Amino acid sequence: MDARTRARHILAHAQQGGDVVQGCGDGQKGADMGEAGVIGRAGYEQALTELAATRDAWARTSAEARADVLDEIKAALMPVSAAWAETAARIKGLPQRSPLEGEEWLSGPYALMSACDAYAETLRKLPGKGFLRGLHQRVLPGGQLSVRVLPRTFWDRVLYSGITAEVWMQPGVTQATLASHAAATWDTPPEARQGAVALVLGAGNITSIAPLDCLHKLMVEHQVVALKLNPVLADLGPVLAAALAPLTRRGVLRILQGDGADGAYLATHPLIETLHITGAGATHDAIVWGAGAEGQANRAAGRRLNPRPMTCELGAVCPTIVVPGPWSAADIAFQGEHIATQKLHNSGFNCVACQVLVLPEGWEGAPPLLASVADVMERAGQRVAWYPGAEARMAGFAQAGGAATRHLPRGAAAALVLADLDASDHVDLRTTEAFAPALGIKRLAAPDAESYLRAAIEWANAELHGTLGANILIHPATLRQIGRARFEALLADLRYGCIAVNGWAGIGFLMVQAPWGAFPGHSPEDVQSGIGTVHNSLMLDATERTLIWAPWAPFPRSLRYGFTLLPRPPWFITHTRARVVARLLTDFLYRPAWRKLPRILVNALRG
Repeated sequence: MDARTRARHILAHAQQGGDVVQGCGDGQKGADMGEAGVIGRAGYEQALTELAATRDAWARTSAEARADVLDEIKAALMPVSAAWAETAARIKGLPQRSPLEGEEWLSGPYALMSACDAYAETLRKLPGKGFLRGLHQRVLPGGQLSVRVLPRTFWDRVLYSGITAEVWMQPGVTQATLASHAAATWDTPPEARQGAVALVLGAGNITSIAPLDCLHKLMVEHQVVALKLNPVLADLGPVLAAALAPLTRRGVLRILQGDGADGAYLATHPLIETLHITGAGATHDAIVWGAGAEGQANRAAGRRLNPRPMTCELGAVCPTIVVPGPWSAADIAFQGEHIATQKLHNSGFNCVACQVLVLPEGWEGAPPLLASVADVMERAGQRVAWYPGAEARMAGFAQAGGAATRHLPRGAAAALVLADLDASDHVDLRTTEAFAPALGIKRLAAPDAESYLRAAIEWANAELHGTLGANILIHPATLRQIGRARFEALLADLRYGCIAVNGWAGIGFLMVQAPWGAFPGHSPEDVQSGIGTVHNSLMLDATERTLIWAPWAPFPRSLRYGFTLLPRPPWFITHTRARVVARLLTDFLYRPAWRKLPRILVNALRG
């Protein structure tokens, strides 16, 4: 049975058993969901009318009741999780049952399962802001408050072995005032809360983006949601309808299908009160200002075509900064896998994919590191450039790179486009997100590690479009030489919403405890990587960025630098057991148990 057939079979079984996907909170049958979602303008009208009828009741629904709904979603999700991962893999042209399918498990059902747990924990500890108890807090060198959000439990320490995540709050937030900046939307008494109908325009690349955006609206902002799926992921409609049935049954979620014109129609519908989009800046601008010359004129005049409150996550030209230091041959080999993963996870179709590799000029480690990256890409990065428009974007990137452009072979897959930013200063290389298998190389003078890092931070801030995610690879000995306090002071100058030290900012997407989005301060006039954040299961506001700290080396070499059990993280494109590990991790989150850990660890070690 293929993935599509399995999804339909599961959905039909759920409906026959009374677990009806469509319907309103009063038990009456709602908009015709079909197998994949509401289709057509008449269906949209009915779906939006139903949502409008439930918005205030949902806003006044208790935290405990919403936590129960999240438990129901977990129960509905587990039976369709395999269909979810397999359908996503088929859409993306991945070999059936290959290790690469692990990406679809981790960034699909695993991410949603994790989010349900995280939101439910916060909601059940909402009285007295109890969910804040036990969170490690510290004051940074510049005076800002940092809150460690991961790990929190023993299971976190096992599943994210050696990785920590901190949220740096905006200046002015202190330990004494943190509670007032947590779950503030829940401080309003239930009877005084007013709901709203939100339109979520789902992304077409990572399959859990849309469901996670919906959970944020529902659990944090008290809004009911019309989810418009990206046409690229239309085949996932049956799976999402089954997994999210507890929400559609209550009339607080409607899944809609359609093309770009349908999305534009919905964005201006009178029943839609707020908007959230994960996608391209051009789409944001078309919604807010209008298209073409009209849009330019409206922007210049400050005249918004669509006045609705809108949040968005719009990607970026993301850098990975390599700091010079005493890298061994083993370090170079491991970090070559790491950089290749940052670029080629999901075949490069990630808003937080590495697009510019910043290297120290004259560093003896640079040539072997580039050779390692190229070798990994050729061996482990073989997959189709599946996202629409990739060929044209890669051709444009190559043209901007000029004569210095090279193409790295990837077997049967399209060669990766490699552009030397020192040989070509074409603005597109620095200001246009490639969203494809394309990578730029930039070299900066490196008289010493600290001055190089400062120059790299200044260059990234000034030259690269967007502020979503950045990565820094630095040897522990070099970090000690600079000093932790001085290093963190330098990080404070790097204006990105998620910064990963010896990790990949993409991990921050999986950590739903932390906010996900651009560095604060953008406006509709210059939206860059977007406005607002999602995920954020601890419901913190006035956040500035997420800092991820990951182990420098894998097990067993990690014993020299800091503990981790993992010889290779399961999200690496080189992990040979990624599919098995990710499936086991999803099952573990569904029902954690000690007896499940040995299989997870054995397969993780074998990868």
